[in-house]
Amino acid sequence: MNDLASAAAPGRTLCRPAVRAALRRALPGLAAFAAIRLLGWAVLAVWSASRGASWHTLLTARWDSLWYTRVAELGYGYTVPLPDGGTHSNLAFFPLLPWLERLGSALTPLSPADAGMAVAWLSSLAAAWALYATGERLYGPRAGVALAALWGALPIGIVQSMAYSESLFTALAAWGVYAVWTGRWVWAGVLASLAGLTRPVGVAVVAAVWLTAAAALLADRAGGATLRSSLARRRGLVAGVLVAPLGWCGYFLWVGAQQGSLTGYLDVQGAWGNGFDGGFAFGRFLWGLLSGPGWAGGLGLTAGVALVLVLYAAGVRRGQPLPLLVYCGVVVFLALTAKGFFGSKPRLMLPAYPLLLPLAAGLARWRPLRAGLLIGAVAVGSALYGAFWLNGTGPP
Repeated sequence: MNDLASAAAPGRTLCRPAVRAALRRALPGLAAFAAIRLLGWAVLAVWSASRGASWHTLLTARWDSLWYTRVAELGYGYTVPLPDGGTHSNLAFFPLLPWLERLGSALTPLSPADAGMAVAWLSSLAAAWALYATGERLYGPRAGVALAALWGALPIGIVQSMAYSESLFTALAAWGVYAVWTGRWVWAGVLASLAGLTRPVGVAVVAAVWLTAAAALLADRAGGATLRSSLARRRGLVAGVLVAPLGWCGYFLWVGAQQGSLTGYLDVQGAWGNGFDGGFAFGRFLWGLLSGPGWAGGLGLTAGVALVLVLYAAGVRRGQPLPLLVYCGVVVFLALTAKGFFGSKPRLMLPAYPLLLPLAAGLARWRPLRAGLLIGAVAVGSALYGAFWLNGTGPP
């Protein structure tokens, strides 16, 4: 067991030497990830300049990043009236990123928007470290490097550099899931709570904490342990389970109080055209593409969904740890069954990093040069697509 995992075992604290040793081991993965993201930024800068656009504006002042900045500057209560009489409210956006934007702009010369981009860049590195630690623990150091690099080279990887909440959420979620996996229950609960203050899908981290805790207690009981002895052995489990949902539930209930309805947050999301319908709207959208002139795009989208399901099934077959399977399963389920903004689904699945573990494990068995060339080619394609995407329709 590696140093970080040993320090993370139940009943032990995480000592600084173990953290430093883990960071040293992660440096190749962090370097690969940073190089891929810098390539994406450089291609975006050149592409944007050729079109008379600003890479800075695209990363900090478009789409959802504007809403986060408004929350940081004005607080909640801002709405935009729609032609049909409806409204878009900034209550749809969870508060942790705007809080950090406000804090960053108060402590530094950065504007809230630039602080948001800085949070995203730093968070993406923290996420890459967590991914390296995950891959290393499962399949070895080379798999850790491959996992961090593959996540950075996703076609929509440019979102990791935007003043969006995906990077922050992935960092909190990945370290939270790792904490569950290594028995650090209090840390798991705290990180799950913070993830729940970042995005609605924070419930996936809560589910990982709760279901893993339940499975651990049931396994102890099957082994003859009493509940008291099991809880004594798994120090902090109860605290972690109780703390985990506080962030998500707290914001959900606060919005409900602001709206005067227990379902207030769902109503706000409904006004945006979002919500859960079991995937029926997405199915109709997909069928409309397949049966119309956009059939080629429909085939591509169908293939993408099939690939996601195949990769998840591969993780199950490989025996991925329960926290990873639960977390990833909930993220994918919510992404595929949500209605509205169908073009956002690849972005919504950006935090589903365990899907990449089977690929990382496979690359770890290749010769380093061959694996590096493949990841490099994918990174170039990702950089070109990211620049094209942001200078076009961009994320809805």
